[in-house]
Amino acid sequence: MNNLKSLTAIGFADIIGNGLTSIFWFYLATLIGPEKYGEIHYFLGIALIASAISLVGAQNTLIVYTAKNVKIQSTLYFISLVIGGISSLFIILIFYRIDASVVLLGYIINTLAIGDLLGRKLYTSYSRYILIQKILTLVLGIGFFFAFGVDGIIFALALSYSAFTIRIYKGFRDSHINFSLLRSRFEFIGNNYVMGLVAGFGSQIDKLIIAPLLGYVFLGNYSLALQIISGLMIFTTILYKYLLPQDASGLQNTALKRLAIFVSIGIALFAMIVLPIIIPQFFPKYVDSVQAIQIMGFSVIPGTISMIYTSKFLSAEKSRFVLFSMIISLITIITGTIVLGSMFGVFGIAIAYVLTSSFGTISLVVFNKFIRW
Repeated sequence: MNNLKSLTAIGFADIIGNGLTSIFWFYLATLIGPEKYGEIHYFLGIALIASAISLVGAQNTLIVYTAKNVKIQSTLYFISLVIGGISSLFIILIFYRIDASVVLLGYIINTLAIGDLLGRKLYTSYSRYILIQKILTLVLGIGFFFAFGVDGIIFALALSYSAFTIRIYKGFRDSHINFSLLRSRFEFIGNNYVMGLVAGFGSQIDKLIIAPLLGYVFLGNYSLALQIISGLMIFTTILYKYLLPQDASGLQNTALKRLAIFVSIGIALFAMIVLPIIIPQFFPKYVDSVQAIQIMGFSVIPGTISMIYTSKFLSAEKSRFVLFSMIISLITIITGTIVLGSMFGVFGIAIAYVLTSSFGTISLVVFNKFIRW
């Protein structure tokens, strides 16, 4: 019953929260064309990559060590925020985008705060913060769009993360900056940092390649497809946030993991059969995204399996195997996007997306079979 209550708290926040975010992005897609939609996601991608560079150890490190009652929060907060400030300045100087530099700081604060909340197993508080942020995304996003046009959207997203500053303040208050805590944990933190870098580049590099290669219109269609796939992955995302602190505490949840795989298969079939009927009715400007969604939906299956193994490896502080898997995925998405995208357009990009998820998952399965636990 305790497991069900905790999982429900995470699930409720993520389902409702992602639903609100999806409403915002889908509604925005009905108001603007693929070109502007793609441009927004291009600069958000730059901010997300910069946040990956800034976050030292990132969310997974905080979850694991907070669950183990290691008072490392303030140290990681301090380092990440300093690097984030420098990264924010670089975005302004290189891209002349103040909005992207501000949303970068929002991403950093969000990631740090969520890591602390999940590590402490404060699932109800997590639910509350997530819902506040998602409601602000919807309200401020739509409000800023009608008040300031497309240029106000990224600023609105940045402001939506303001509530998380409370958790950052409490983290600094409850623990002291102590760099000596990093020495004995350097390998795990370092692996997680590199892993965060690889994950950040892996999740956004395709957008940075597509924009100059195929244009903002193509990127807009692809970004809408990614929004839909993100919605399909919500069950997996919820489960991962629940399982990592549980695995770190020595709880297995084997039956739940098996259930997740069966659910992912059903979701993939839904994407292939049902979504192509629905999408043209609601997004007539984005009909080019239909074929991509049908193919990309199958990434939910390897993505779910990957989540299960990732939680297992990280909870045992064997992060280097997850890192190797993510490097394989990064190489795949870069190569696949350039080669297959140039040759086959939307079909090639979608195939590259599924191959990226599949190769990363296969590598984790192989590592799990041959290492000693």
